[in-house]
Amino acid sequence: MSNPQQLRYSKEHEWLSAAGDDGVSTIGITEFAAGALGDVVYAQLPEVGRQVTAGETCGELESTKSVSDLYSPVTGEVTEFNQDVVDDPSLVNSAPFEGGWLFKVRVGAEPDDLLSADEYTAFSAG
Repeated sequence: MSNPQQLRYSKEHEWLSAAGDDGVSTIGITEFAAGALGDVVYAQLPEVGRQVTAGETCGELESTKSVSDLYSPVTGEVTEFNQDVVDDPSLVNSAPFEGGWLFKVRVGAEPDDLLSADEYTAFSAG
């Protein structure tokens, strides 16, 4: 399992891209989380305009095995959600770091406990 070096990670197994010039970051779940969930069959993602808070539930992913809460790794306003994942939730399993991204947030605040790729790899192996 390879975690892209340019991303940061939460202990709830979400990844976060660096914010662009517009202050917007992309969020998804890691390959580790997608594998633990099993085949994702339904995605409830936060609506555009919703305020999300770091570490709090903002949606859910349902798999053939269970339902898992989706947490936001940062605080901010949702600017977009991935309609492709709503239409085809299996993208979360097949491309968690590419086409399976979940939503985008204009970041207002970022917690201090986000992990680097190497820190996350060690954490998820532990």
